[in-house]
Amino acid sequence: MSFQLGSSLLDACVLAILAKEDAYGYSLTQQVREIMDISESTLYPVLRRLQKGEYLTTYDQPFQGRNRRYYRITASGRSKYEELFEEWIDYKQKIDSVLLGGINDD
Repeated sequence: MSFQLGSSLLDACVLAILAKEDAYGYSLTQQVREIMDISESTLYPVLRRLQKGEYLTTYDQPFQGRNRRYYRITASGRSKYEELFEEWIDYKQKIDSVLLGGINDD
C-alpha cells in the first residue's frame, strides 16, 4: 500500500536530500525513489518550482562529454526545509496519535 504524497512533503524530501549534497537530476530521482514512487517526469516540475521560488540554484558540470545539471540548495531553501521539517514533525505526531490510538485500544 502507498499513501498519496502532497507537494509539500515531496518538496521537503528533495530539499532534505540537497541539504546533504548537490545532485544531478537522475541521481536525485533515484534517491527520492528510495522513499516514494515517483518518475523523473514528476520530479522535474518540482525542481523547476523550487528553483523559481529561489530555494534551488543550478550549475552544469561536464561528464563524459556532456553536461550534467546539478541542483544546489540555497539559504532560502535551507530555511524552507527547516520550516517544512517542523510542520512534518507536528503532522506526524498528530497522525501517530490517531493511528497508534486505534492499535492501543483493546
